[in-house]
Amino acid sequence: MGTVRLHQSRPVFDRRVLVAYYGTAGTSSLGVLGEAPPDQITPRLRQAAKPYGQTGRRVRIVYELIVTIADADPGSDGSYSHDIAQSSVKKYVRAARRNRALLILDLQPGRSTFPTVAKRFAWALRKPHVGLALDPEWRMGPGEVPGQTVGSVAAREVNKTSGWLAGLARRRHQPQKVLIVHQFRTDMVRHIGRIKDRTGLAQVQHVDGFGSQSQKLATYHNVERHKQFHMGFKLFYDEDSDLFRPREVLRLRPRVEYVSYQ
Repeated sequence: MGTVRLHQSRPVFDRRVLVAYYGTAGTSSLGVLGEAPPDQITPRLRQAAKPYGQTGRRVRIVYELIVTIADADPGSDGSYSHDIAQSSVKKYVRAARRNRALLILDLQPGRSTFPTVAKRFAWALRKPHVGLALDPEWRMGPGEVPGQTVGSVAAREVNKTSGWLAGLARRRHQPQKVLIVHQFRTDMVRHIGRIKDRTGLAQVQHVDGFGSQSQKLATYHNVERHKQFHMGFKLFYDEDSDLFRPREVLRLRPRVEYVSYQ
């Protein structure tokens, strides 16, 4: 029983900044994470993360791996998405453990639902160092096609997903898991105020959107709900102009606790 209490008392965000590389396996087209295998990209990630610890906050590295990718065609199941190979996911599960990193499984479900897709990765999410990210941009409604419209999700679906994930973690007496909801427009998450806080989950509102610093700040302040979530902020190596430096990210208010590079 003492071990269980110890696990449950360890919050992910405890004067800590998480710094992630984002992308998918085997290709750089969706982000920097895929530019090299996980063990080869890790030194670059550690170097990118190091400046975030200069204010006395602890830093932990993260692989944010897109495991379900939205497609412009329906595919055999009509979902407009596909899963990457399980063998590729396993490589990141093992590498994250080896390198003392967290692994976040990012979902772009197309016309499927987040709970349906998440449950396909239960085998990985049972690992204590593996969390989940929901990307509503790629959650399509009937008749919608990825890349032609910006998707959205209702709070009810987020709650269904988070309830399932929290239950999985609770049954296995795991440390707190990360659950990320990506967003860059207010209408991407419908009725966001109804998203429930879950014991055992550290829930992050991750503000995406590329452009100039002023454009990114406008997006951040337009959508942020820091009283409800831990705050995340994405940096785009290629699409951002005048890329925010780590010290500038650390000065943002509301405070950013999760930073990802794409």
